[in-house]
Amino acid sequence: MKRTIYADYDNILVKETAERLTQNQNSIREKVENIFYYVRDEIKFSFPLKGDLVKASETIKNKKGQCNTKSALFLALCKAAAIPAKIHFSLIKKEIQKGLFTGFMYRLMPNFISHSWVEVDIEGTWRKIDSFINDESFYRAGRAKLKENKMDTGYSISCSSGESSISFNPDEEKFVQMDAVTDDHGLWYEPYDYYASHLYKNRPGIIKLIIYRIMIPRINKRVNQMRNKCQNGLC
Repeated sequence: MKRTIYADYDNILVKETAERLTQNQNSIREKVENIFYYVRDEIKFSFPLKGDLVKASETIKNKKGQCNTKSALFLALCKAAAIPAKIHFSLIKKEIQKGLFTGFMYRLMPNFISHSWVEVDIEGTWRKIDSFINDESFYRAGRAKLKENKMDTGYSISCSSGESSISFNPDEEKFVQMDAVTDDHGLWYEPYDYYASHLYKNRPGIIKLIIYRIMIPRINKRVNQMRNKCQNGLC
């Protein structure tokens, strides 16, 4: 894999976005909160055709992403704003995508996939944050689907412990997907280093990659239908 900086915090678009989000905030907490809500809601949950291999600057332009690309963006924005941050990788059960990936596509997925969240130094304490992964309307639609189907994991949410959250709550550390996390792959400063390691599991062969790129527009359409339904008050 040719080395690419995915958390490209020195990109002009990333720097300008970070400045816009943080310039009028006095504390690190306020700056991180602004970054959080930008990544959560301005970047809609969606699966990029390039999978995880998307730069933060591209995610800003595309206005869409999933856990790993949104985490890379969150990391880059923090770095651009001189906020200490790292990305934490793990494995997560494929059940997290049940209901989005269905039938043949779901069966084709490995049982565990590489997943990430961010950790940010807020007032001297490193805080885990993953509740920016799903935008609000999509999250509410997913919760409604879980309730309807009597599931605790799926639709990009896991609440097997009884709850989940998309709020900015670093002190309480409430999460949207953490209940489905399994193996811990540790903290990293740049996503590329993890993607180039033997720990990374989202590296498909050519056949699976072709199938993914053919099918992913349908899956994103399903995500958009859920979001639109919720925005119309039907979730």
